[in-house]
Amino acid sequence: MLKPWTDRFLQLALDREALRFGEFTLKSGRISPYFFNAGEFSTGRAIDTLARCYADAIVDSGLEFDMLFGPAYKGIPLATAVAMSLARDHDIDVPFTYNRKEAKDHGEGGQLVGAPLEGRVLIVDDVISAGTSVAESLELIMAAGAQAVGVVIALDREEKGAGDERSAVQAVSAQGLQVVAIAGLRDLIEWLRTHDHAPDRLDAMIGYRQRHGV
Repeated sequence: MLKPWTDRFLQLALDREALRFGEFTLKSGRISPYFFNAGEFSTGRAIDTLARCYADAIVDSGLEFDMLFGPAYKGIPLATAVAMSLARDHDIDVPFTYNRKEAKDHGEGGQLVGAPLEGRVLIVDDVISAGTSVAESLELIMAAGAQAVGVVIALDREEKGAGDERSAVQAVSAQGLQVVAIAGLRDLIEWLRTHDHAPDRLDAMIGYRQRHGV
C-alpha cells in the first residue's frame, strides 16, 4: 500500500506535468516511457505541497540529522521549502545551507550560503541520476568538517545504470548514505494500476521495469 505522501506526490507531479508519459530519450541514450522534471513545481502551492511530502518521508524514515544541504540548483528551493515544512508541520527546526556553482570572490565570498555547514547533514535533491550532484555535495560537506548521513529525493527511478547492475541510488547507498525517496518506480507502477485507466501506459511502464529495473 502506498504511503499517503507518495500518493499525494504522484498526483501533484501528474497535475503539474512534472511527470509525463510518452517516449523520452534520457541522457544515457535510453528510451524511457516516462520523464520527471522537478522544475515544474514552480508555484507557491506546488512547492509547498511537495515540501510536505519530503518532510513526511524524512520523518517516517527515522533518519537523524542536524541540518539540510541543498545542492545548486534544484536543491536550493527544495531544501528551503523542506526546512519550512519540517518546522511548521513537525516542530523540527533545523538550519539549512546551499552552494553556489562558482565561488564568490567579493562580499562575504566563498561557495556556501546559509547556516554553517556542520554536524550530521541531510542532502536534499530532486533525483539521483549519475550521482554527480551528490559527489560534489560530499566534497563540500567533508571539506567543512561535517558528516553527510543521507540523501532525500523525490523520485527513485530504480533502474540499472549504464554498465552497472546497480541503480544510481544503490551506488550512493554503497557509500554509507541512507537514501530516502518519496516514491520509486515500483510505487509509480502501483499508483498507475489504481489511478490510471490507460493500459498501454501501464504496460509500457511494466515493460521498462522488466528491461531496466533493479
